[in-house]
Amino acid sequence: MKIVFMGTPDFAVPVLQRLIDEHEVICVYTRAPKEAGRGNKISKTPVHLLAESKGIEVRTPKTLRNEEEQKRFCALNADIAIVAAYGLILPKAVIEAFPRGCLNVHASLLPRWRGAAPIQRSIEAGDKESGVTIMQVVEALDAGAMYKKGVVPITSDTTGGILHDKLSAVGADLMSEVLQHLDEIKPLAQDESLVTYAAKLNKAESLLDFTKPAEMLERKIRAFNPFPAMFFEYNGERFKVLTAEVVDMNGNAGQILDGEHNLIVACGAKALKITEIQRQGKKAMPIADLLRGFSFAIGTIL
Repeated sequence: MKIVFMGTPDFAVPVLQRLIDEHEVICVYTRAPKEAGRGNKISKTPVHLLAESKGIEVRTPKTLRNEEEQKRFCALNADIAIVAAYGLILPKAVIEAFPRGCLNVHASLLPRWRGAAPIQRSIEAGDKESGVTIMQVVEALDAGAMYKKGVVPITSDTTGGILHDKLSAVGADLMSEVLQHLDEIKPLAQDESLVTYAAKLNKAESLLDFTKPAEMLERKIRAFNPFPAMFFEYNGERFKVLTAEVVDMNGNAGQILDGEHNLIVACGAKALKITEIQRQGKKAMPIADLLRGFSFAIGTIL
């Protein structure tokens, strides 16, 4: 099957690799390279790097809304387009360009968590499971008929990073299965009464609000690990919190209850015992390592 692939981040790489192994990927669309890091070096997306290494044509348009880009896309004469975390809105002319249409790898069990950040929102909400849905791309956001789902449990140890990697692998497997049996699968419409939306991550959300219950904050810490990572500020310095536990202690919200042997902070209900931390400009470390040469003043309000 001749395929045009459209994707950008690490999540999309296993999907693309599987398609390369099993089909003919004739072109890859991804987001344009950006200046990044010291010296503003040009940084290509993970999908761009993989496609380039395999000798596949890579295109990086800023938009697909103009007629010229749409004509270039249609002229590829592929059988189907496959999308995985591409990052650009697809107009109708692109969605309907090829005979087999356009399929998407979405990182949730639709219709729950349509939208930009389903991985983080599912953990944050306390869901017991997440998964991947292979769905038809339509003009409305993540609203197309569903071909196949794969379920992944969310446990008390699941972080955003762990779930991301599991869903990425499941997505590659599911898309492979769907393409093998494309003519046999009858896609199911989504139940609109069950729709929820996964709002885009906002950096302002990353500041720990200790007036919230500890259980809620612990879930958010896991959800935002490794990116964008929750943090607090102490004496003008930013500390990222990567893992924490809920403990049955109380105090004024944000009050440091222990900053010498452990780091325990009172919340709106119960308290957080921070177990892994990253000091500004340093590597992540267990809290015990930080407290060997550093302490937080007990009673301070964060």
